[in-house]
Amino acid sequence: MLPHWIPKGDGKLLYEFLPGDTSRQAHPLELANNSLHGGSGESGPVTFLDLGCGAGGSYSELSQCGRQIRWVGLDIMDSQEVAVRERNGLAFCAYDGVHIPLANESVDVVYSRQVFEHVRYPESLIQEAYRVLKPGSSFIGSTSHLEPFHSRSYWNYTPYGFCVLLRDAGFRSVIVRPGIDCLTLIGRRYLSYLKLTGILEPFFRRESPVNIFLEALLKVLRHPTERRNALKLLFAGQFCFLAYK
Repeated sequence: MLPHWIPKGDGKLLYEFLPGDTSRQAHPLELANNSLHGGSGESGPVTFLDLGCGAGGSYSELSQCGRQIRWVGLDIMDSQEVAVRERNGLAFCAYDGVHIPLANESVDVVYSRQVFEHVRYPESLIQEAYRVLKPGSSFIGSTSHLEPFHSRSYWNYTPYGFCVLLRDAGFRSVIVRPGIDCLTLIGRRYLSYLKLTGILEPFFRRESPVNIFLEALLKVLRHPTERRNALKLLFAGQFCFLAYK
């Protein structure tokens, strides 16, 4: 029984970044929606930058959030996702993968879902995200931890390592949450060769199999929320991050 957790080793390194409110699997767009409804000046318009927007999929969900959104989508021109873009009339912009073509402190939310594993110079781009954000605003997204190579990905990050990159860029109050587990993502890659990836797609938005198992087991053992998050992150295929300027 562990009514109280005394973190050691890797858990101790990660402890300051672990949330204590919930250990459920997170999705970056849900975190972004929560951020839009939880900030100051909630009635005013929000400038929302989707960094690595691909086909612009975030716009549809965010347009239903009840806030006035100035949505800006940014991506490199030779992205595979950009090549199949079908949306018209949205504020799409191109950039060189490093320099964000926006003014200092002009953005309320920078959102980046599963992009940084494909970024050639991640530290420089994180610094650019910090530059364009207004003071007190948030950088929200997700990236890969134990995910198979895909779509010209360069890196996989540890949750701790990515938090250090965010902190070194100047971000404060950095938090990481577990995403879909690694075994489900590996299974998805195998199933892709059989054109059966749709079987596992729902687990990106709801608790995936390994996360279900860990949540049930660790609750029975009375592990605190931070400990449950730490163990889910250990086996995470992807993880979510939230950082404030």
